[in-house]
Amino acid sequence: MDKAEEKKTVETLRTLPGDDVRQIMWRFAERYDLQMLVQSTRAVARGPVARLVAEGGRNSHEWTAGKSALLQAYDESGITAAFLDPSQGGFVEGPKNFVLAMVAFELSWVDAGAATCSLAGNLGLAPIHECGTEEQKAFYMTKALPPKPGENRKPWRAAFALTEPLPYVGVETGVLSGKVRVAEWKEGQEPILQVDKRGRFITNMGFANIVTAAVDTADPRIKRSCMVIIEDTDPGVFDPGVPTKKLVHQLSSTNDPVFSVKVPASRIIGGYTIKDGIIVPNVSHSEMIEAVFRRTRVTVGLMTSAKLLSAVEPLIRYQRSRFRGSETTTPGSPRYDLGLQGKEDVVHRLVDIWATGEAASSLGFEAARLFDVLDPLEKQKDEIFAKKKIEGVRAQLRALAPAEKDAIEFLQLSSKPEAERDAKRFEALQNDTLVQFVLNDSLANVLCPATKLWNTGYGATMMREAVSLMGGYGITEDCPGFLGHKWMDAQLEATYEGPESVQRRQLSITMTTDAFLARMKQWIIELRQIASERPGTGACALGTAMQLWLWTLNHLQNATDANGVKLYHSNRQGVTFPLADALCWLLAAYYQILDVLELARKGPENPTVAEGLPGLLNFMTDLCHVQSARAAGEVGRICAELVHGYNRHPAWDDEGCAACYGAEDLDDIEGVIPGIAGAARTCSDVTEPGQAHPIKAGPCVRFAGAEDFIRLRVKLDSCLTGSRLAKDRAADALTKVMIPEALDYPK
Repeated sequence: MDKAEEKKTVETLRTLPGDDVRQIMWRFAERYDLQMLVQSTRAVARGPVARLVAEGGRNSHEWTAGKSALLQAYDESGITAAFLDPSQGGFVEGPKNFVLAMVAFELSWVDAGAATCSLAGNLGLAPIHECGTEEQKAFYMTKALPPKPGENRKPWRAAFALTEPLPYVGVETGVLSGKVRVAEWKEGQEPILQVDKRGRFITNMGFANIVTAAVDTADPRIKRSCMVIIEDTDPGVFDPGVPTKKLVHQLSSTNDPVFSVKVPASRIIGGYTIKDGIIVPNVSHSEMIEAVFRRTRVTVGLMTSAKLLSAVEPLIRYQRSRFRGSETTTPGSPRYDLGLQGKEDVVHRLVDIWATGEAASSLGFEAARLFDVLDPLEKQKDEIFAKKKIEGVRAQLRALAPAEKDAIEFLQLSSKPEAERDAKRFEALQNDTLVQFVLNDSLANVLCPATKLWNTGYGATMMREAVSLMGGYGITEDCPGFLGHKWMDAQLEATYEGPESVQRRQLSITMTTDAFLARMKQWIIELRQIASERPGTGACALGTAMQLWLWTLNHLQNATDANGVKLYHSNRQGVTFPLADALCWLLAAYYQILDVLELARKGPENPTVAEGLPGLLNFMTDLCHVQSARAAGEVGRICAELVHGYNRHPAWDDEGCAACYGAEDLDDIEGVIPGIAGAARTCSDVTEPGQAHPIKAGPCVRFAGAEDFIRLRVKLDSCLTGSRLAKDRAADALTKVMIPEALDYPK
């Protein structure tokens, strides 16, 4: 068989990946409850939500009857109750991070505003769920439960009020203009608090019954900031405010509310104690925000990744049908069958969009699953510290220091073959709660901001690319798949729960912990093994890129710039932020590869998936290669700029000119060393007759101390071998893949 015939026999993608594929890749093939929730959520998204968008529901800032009807659809489908524990009337046991991530993903596939409307209710309840007293949880969580058949009541809807009017909005979550004071405190009775808060961009305020509001103390009898629960029946002012005139997420209700109410002190979330006549909230507002946002940021990142994957089918349909209807385009001709896909550019760009969507989804769902593992460990850690009376952040960090060393040892042992590791020690570390907490917490502290930063930031850029591939159709209201709406929505998601700078700031701290860096070194070993077994994934390039990133981090932490100023410093954001960006590229590509490997392992067990698995794996592997190459290229560029960019370029001063060769000197040596005159002119500074120095900016840069970096950079470039061939194959597959006759929404 010649090469041409062999190429024809290679299996390729037959149809777009379905639910069976995604259940394997995203690890919920064994979760029947979640599969049913996904189906019911999809029915809402591609039914009522899609119809509302198609009918122009996004053209109004007000909370309309049509939008309000979505709340009942959420209640009836199980979306509302998905956040609640079974004891509160919910139906999903255990942590809900992955569950809520899938709900948001399915809703955002059609409209992110609809997803936000659902998730904002969970966000409003999250401070109570994460930090509330048992009494607060029992009361408010059950109030949020939709009524059962025959019950005559309405569920309570929640909102989360953190941000405040300008100049505070989005600037500093530690700065609060909202205040809490003691209004009345009779001896032997519970204190009554006066809460004053003006909110900005508060979601769900068009219909919220309760609000969890962040306020600072304005009374010497209250020690610190806190969050309080406000009900719409509290005495005083509960004004939902005017709708925010958003350009995006119009299917969610966003207002600027005003509150001035009296509430009992029992509304302080997490409770309080009284010491020497002073009310001391058990949990500050900043501690509560950290507990809530580190989970919900992941969900927002997945809202953008859903947009990218949802764009694939509409784009293929548009590209193929672009010229149909023309008298000169006859059925059966390449122009009729392929349309724009007859041109390499459009399919190559579509490959980039799809690869980005896969990587972003892989990163986001891994982060969601990780928090489901971390949540019970965190509770066990808190119980251990409570028994030992270890209180305060600093005291807990000191107590965890030995566990971090043990966590690194556990990583090292886990990378060894079972026969070579100390089995007893390994088992002890595996069963040590604090060790496992540190191990997972150090990773979660990186994956959370990385998902939010890369998925929404770069995801918004790629959504713009998707819209551009639609031509003028992309910015019309009736664009298939609502791509124009999704592009604009992605801009808001990039600022939700902290803009890019907040995520980069967090990453610049968390990505330097010993536990995370030890894990990253294990990933490099793992990627080398993957590359030997599945070289087409691009794992080799990704592993080398990780090496380059680690070398650069170590260099920057110990180096100074040309002025002698330390490079890696919290205020040196021109250094720390780009390095954080580079890490995000690595993480997304890494988890994309792991998801494809999971599909390769588990796919044959599913008859539906197994039938077309070889072609699907070939395509998904090529997407991995494309994304790994792009990630490696971004990392190489960023690291090269940081390593070389802070050095001063040599100048034509006495020192610089002293390193130059005269052309006549080289000619004299030519007789002794043939060829040196030509070779030296290509790699050295040579002055020609009549010149003081070569005509350029200065002498060639010497790379003293950076030889290892140069070697790794050259190696990285060579590791990109074959990546463009993978892109060609993936692009060719897009011209052959079967798609449904029509998009399944709106309907």
